[in-house]
Amino acid sequence: MAEKKEFYFPSSDGQTEIHCVVWLPESQKIRAVIQIAHGMMEYIERYEKFAEFLTGQGFLVTGNDHLGHGKSVCGRENLGYIAEKNGSGCLVEDMHRLRIIAQRRNPGVPYFMLGHSMGSYLLRKYLTIHGKGLSGALILGTGSVSGGALMFGTLLARTLALFFGWKHRSPLMEKAFFSGAYHKFDMDGSRPENSWLTRDTEEVKKYYGDPRCTFRFTLNGFYSVMETVRYDNQIKYTRKIPAGLPVILMSGDQDPVGNLGKGVRRAEAGLRRAGLRNLTCILYPDDRHEILNELDRQQVYEDIASWCGGILEKKGKREE
Repeated sequence: MAEKKEFYFPSSDGQTEIHCVVWLPESQKIRAVIQIAHGMMEYIERYEKFAEFLTGQGFLVTGNDHLGHGKSVCGRENLGYIAEKNGSGCLVEDMHRLRIIAQRRNPGVPYFMLGHSMGSYLLRKYLTIHGKGLSGALILGTGSVSGGALMFGTLLARTLALFFGWKHRSPLMEKAFFSGAYHKFDMDGSRPENSWLTRDTEEVKKYYGDPRCTFRFTLNGFYSVMETVRYDNQIKYTRKIPAGLPVILMSGDQDPVGNLGKGVRRAEAGLRRAGLRNLTCILYPDDRHEILNELDRQQVYEDIASWCGGILEKKGKREE
């Protein structure tokens, strides 16, 4: 059983204390650190089963509740609200603050980062700014959104905020954000067997029964996410990712975030155009958005451990 510890650090927004968790392996020797960036409308402790699997493989696992999520909020009214200024930048810099803390506590240990959903887009941005020194990056449940759709979405958010303020929770914004491929799925938990999240109905019920997941995003939250995706779209930024960094994209081929696989392939093509030389992409047949909570999650877990293990093995041979 993994040993679990919690701690806080000051956010880059200058006013929030960010909640973090670390899961420690029983073995004294840590093979590597894996830092997780969670998705929107969830929290880091949803990854506990996955973290316990990884600690059993000798990995130390850590992650934080992003601004507006989990225990990194002061009051339920701030759920789904990121930051008054530069929300996307604050989220990325908080990820980096955690990395600095974890590396200081584990000097010289190989370091991987994993991002799911919103966390995948944040990680893609992170790699353009702080990618040096990482052993690898795992991008789960990502996609690609057209520039036109992003322009419309950000304009809609700004316009609504003029009338209602940035903390407003807008049904119109939600409808615009969760459009397209989402329409074939249940989006509110009323039909768990057809949920966009996963084919595992028990996991769907747990998600919709958890108040830390069922809050509604603010206009500020949606805007911060769209700003991140817009950044990731621009090749002038993606070219700043270290070309030799091992990166793997992992998604379900029925994930609406990845437009049923098409958006994942577009993201892959964009990263290849940017010059990434060590890029892998896996699409899991029939899997939906949360591949870490899917019916075949054990295979996904093992693929992640195997991919990281392969990198560590190559690194070990180079150092011999």
